[in-house]
This record gives sequence, C-alpha cells and structure tokens, in this order.
Amino acid sequence: MSLTGAYDANNIFAKILRGEVPAARVFEDEHVFAFMDVFPQTRGHTLVISKHSQARNLLDIEPEPLGHLILGVQRVSRAVNAALKPDGIVVTQFNGAPAGQTIFHLHFHIIPRWEGVALRPHGQGGMADMDELHALARAIGDQIS
Repeated sequence: MSLTGAYDANNIFAKILRGEVPAARVFEDEHVFAFMDVFPQTRGHTLVISKHSQARNLLDIEPEPLGHLILGVQRVSRAVNAALKPDGIVVTQFNGAPAGQTIFHLHFHIIPRWEGVALRPHGQGGMADMDELHALARAIGDQIS
C-alpha cells in the first residue's frame, strides 16, 4: 500500500478498538490504546495507537491527536523501561508498505532491547503465547502512572 489512500475501517487495529478482536491491553485512556504485539520482535514489544484518528500513517494524522499519541508513546515507553529493565528501547513507526508498514492504522512500536539478544523479523517472528503476553501487559501496565 502506498502513502495515500482511504482508511480501511476493518483493519485489525480498528477491530481491536471496537472490541471485535481481543488484545493483551497494556494501557488505555481517552486518547490512546496500548497493547502487546502478537508477533513480537522481542519480549515486551508493545504497540500504541490513537483511539480517535483514522490516520493510515504519520503523514495523515491531525496535530492534536498526534500530540496525545506521542505523549502516550512516551508514557508507555517509560513503563516498559520500569517493568522490564531493558538495556535500550527502540521506538519506531513505519509509513507505507515499502517502509515495512503492514497494518494501515497509524501505530508506534515500543521494542525493548537487551545487549546480545537478536530481534525477530518484523511481523514474521511467530505468534506469541497469549498467556505470556497478558502477563507482560499487566507488568507494564502496573508501571503506568
């Protein structure tokens, strides 16, 4: 998919927001929803999305919801750091299929990194154990203030 086009209200993240598809919920407020990536690149890989914008990518989002979204990304990143004590954290966001975007609903990846631990490929590392994801979601969510 290109950088332009219509928003698909049936994308998986829209379905998660509507409660049609389950997710391992980390955090939610009036602006953002954070949940565990079911195809994690590493332990603790978390996604953060806007609850109100129908932006497909960073180029589409309006300034106000972007402000709320990036503050949510920072808040969840701090919680990932507190809960998991990684050596580093990658925060990434893809725009368009050639850039690696696979779900066309704007989202940020929070990926904890540990020295010497390789990343699994984006979207290809195999589905995670849901019980483990829910436990990680609770541990990270407990650190959000």
